[in-house]
Amino acid sequence: MKITSRCFAIASFCLLAILPAFPQSPNQKLLVFVGTYTDRTDSKGIYAFEFDAASGNLAPKGIAAETSNPSWLVLHPNGKWAYAANESGKQSTISAFSIDAKSAKLTLLNKLPAAGEDPCYLSFDKTGKYLFVANYTSGNVVVFPILPDGKLGEHTSVVKDAGTLGPNKERQEAPHAHWIEPDRSNRRVYVADLGLDRVLINAFDPGTGKLVPAATSGVPLAPGTGPRHAAFSASGDFLYVVGEMLSTITLCVPEALHGFQQAQVIPMLPPDFKNRNEAAEIAIHPNGKWLFASNRGHDSIAIFTIDPTTGTLRLTAKIPTGGKEPRHFAIDPTGRFLLAENQNSNSIVVFRIDPATGALSQVSTTEGIPGPVCLTFYPPRKKEFFRTTNTFGPRPTS
Repeated sequence: MKITSRCFAIASFCLLAILPAFPQSPNQKLLVFVGTYTDRTDSKGIYAFEFDAASGNLAPKGIAAETSNPSWLVLHPNGKWAYAANESGKQSTISAFSIDAKSAKLTLLNKLPAAGEDPCYLSFDKTGKYLFVANYTSGNVVVFPILPDGKLGEHTSVVKDAGTLGPNKERQEAPHAHWIEPDRSNRRVYVADLGLDRVLINAFDPGTGKLVPAATSGVPLAPGTGPRHAAFSASGDFLYVVGEMLSTITLCVPEALHGFQQAQVIPMLPPDFKNRNEAAEIAIHPNGKWLFASNRGHDSIAIFTIDPTTGTLRLTAKIPTGGKEPRHFAIDPTGRFLLAENQNSNSIVVFRIDPATGALSQVSTTEGIPGPVCLTFYPPRKKEFFRTTNTFGPRPTS
C-alpha cells in the first residue's frame, strides 16, 4: 500500500497548549485503526496509523490485521480488545481481536457468525460486558456477550426489526437496522432502522444480555427519512438522527411513552443542491457545543451549533471534505481534530477544529488508503462509560 502525506497548515504547540476548551494533551501520539472493504479494493483489511495530536498528521504503520470487509470497528474501553463487523452478506461475521499498542497489530481472538446479513454498526452496553450488532440487509440486531478473555460468546439475543415500511420502494423494501446504542440507563437500547423510518426501542437486561422489543413502536420520523446513525447528547436528554435519504438531522427530545419525540428537522444541504446525496455519519463534539454530519455526493461536513437549553440546531457551515464519499469521520480524543475518510478517493483528510466556533480548516491529506470506511482512535477519549464495577480492569494509560 503506497501512502503519501500533504500538509496544508500546522498550528504551533503553544497555541494548542493554551486552549482551555480541550483536554491538555497536545503532545500525545495516538494509534488510529482504519477499516476498509476488501472485496471492492486491493485492501487487506484493517490498517494502522500514528496520529500526532500536536500537528494533526498521520503516519502509516502498515496492516494491523488481515480480515474480510471490516466496515465498522470499535475498541473496548479497557483498551485490550477490538471488534470488527465483517460485512459479507450471508457469510458475515463479527471478529474479536487483542490489541498490541507497541506493534500496532491486532491478533484474532475468535470470530463468530453475525447471526444476520451485512453488519454495519457495533457498540457496547454500559457495563462493557456485551457487544450490540446492527445487521443491515437482514434487518435484525444481535447481542453477543464479551467473555473475560475478550472473546465473543454465543449470542444471547437476536431481534428482528418490525414495523411499517417507508415510502421508498427501492431503499425501504424491508427493515434495515443501521445503528444501535443503549441509553444512559443501560435498560433501553435504541435502533435506527433505515427501512422503517423509525428509531426503535428495545428493553435490555444487562444481567442476562436479553433484548426485547418495547411495547411502543418507537420514535417515528418523517416518511422517507431513512435514519442511518444517531448520537446522544452528553446528558442523554437529546437524540440526533441523521437521515441518509432526506439528508436531514432530526432532533428528538424526551417524551414519556416513546422515550423521545421529534422536535426539529433541519436540512444538511444548501437549498439549490439538486444532485444525488446520501447523508452518512454524525457526531457531537466532546464539549457538547457542535454537531457534525457528513454528506456523500455533496461531499461535505455540515457543522451545527447546539443550543444548550433546547438542544435545537443552527447550521453554521458546510466544509468540503477534500475527497469523494465521506462515509465516516471521527473526532480525535483531544477534541482538536476531525478526520474524514473519503471512501471513493482513497484518502483521509485531517481538519483542525476551531475552539471558538467549531469551524474546520484542512491540515493534511493522507492518500493511497484503499476505500477507508471507518476509523477509531487508541486509546479512546476518556468519558463516562461503566455504570457498574469494571470487571475488565483499568484502561491503559499509554
